[in-house]
Amino acid sequence: MGRLEELRINAYLSEVARGYGNNAFVAENLFPTIYSEKEKIDIFEFNKEAFNIYDTERAIRANSNVISPQGFKKYTTTLTEHDLSYPIDYREEQEAEKVKLQLHATNVVTEGLKLKLEKQCADLAQDPNNYPTENKLILSGSSCFNWKSSDPQGVVDDAKDAVSSKIAQDPNTMIIGQDAWRTLKRHPKLKELISNNQNKLLTLNFLKEIFEIENIFIGKSIFVDKDNKFVRIWKDNIILAYVPKLGSSRTEYDPSFAYTVRKKDALNIDEYQKEGNKVKYIRATDIYDPFLVGAEAGYLISGVNDPNYDATKDKTEETT
Repeated sequence: MGRLEELRINAYLSEVARGYGNNAFVAENLFPTIYSEKEKIDIFEFNKEAFNIYDTERAIRANSNVISPQGFKKYTTTLTEHDLSYPIDYREEQEAEKVKLQLHATNVVTEGLKLKLEKQCADLAQDPNNYPTENKLILSGSSCFNWKSSDPQGVVDDAKDAVSSKIAQDPNTMIIGQDAWRTLKRHPKLKELISNNQNKLLTLNFLKEIFEIENIFIGKSIFVDKDNKFVRIWKDNIILAYVPKLGSSRTEYDPSFAYTVRKKDALNIDEYQKEGNKVKYIRATDIYDPFLVGAEAGYLISGVNDPNYDATKDKTEETT
């Protein structure tokens, strides 16, 4: 195969990687991407002043209203390069259709990079140390949502109030870990809010109406830990956050709960060989880092399920 054809295939595979999606990955909704021309970047951490509503009225011949930028602090950092390669033996290539095998390799390495990003974002968002005291809650005992007497709607309303009291905006995004979702969709108090609720499970659309949150996503992604066990990336938690709807016009200056900063056009697929030329490597490279930049715009509810739940006691309390 000629060099020109190899370049064309690599360009095609790069486009495949950039368009790759996996519905199990939800971090992008909490950490939307902004693009940088450079690897060295300025990161802005926002506090509540960044979400101020300003006086805009002006009397005749009066001075203009001027914003005094004070709602953020800035620090400089350098984005991290991430890469992952997939080996293809020349004998495998001879037995398979070349482009199909390379597409498979591209999907594997792209999935690997995106799974790593999902884990990085989840670790930041689920760490209680990243939140102010007023923006987190650890449920315990019968306040956990697997108890019938618990009040998920009240807890979420309190969380929304905590965020809006800091930034004058209600959270518009919620990430629910799979274990927490299994409990929420069966909760009797939430099911009571649905007409003809018998034997029904809550859907996401119902939950959006009940919690009055526009965007709700279930974190289902799984990784294999160092002990070779499958582990859920999104734990038994619920995360609420304000994420502005800015689309392609989004920049690092716009206040938000979090961002992923990615170098523009950094995601690429190429191939290389090592000594002997019998194994070819399909490599994905990307340059990015996730940042939690506005903790006051988020709220973490931890411990949704009580590990010491007693179904007998719960049933007894329900009948008394």
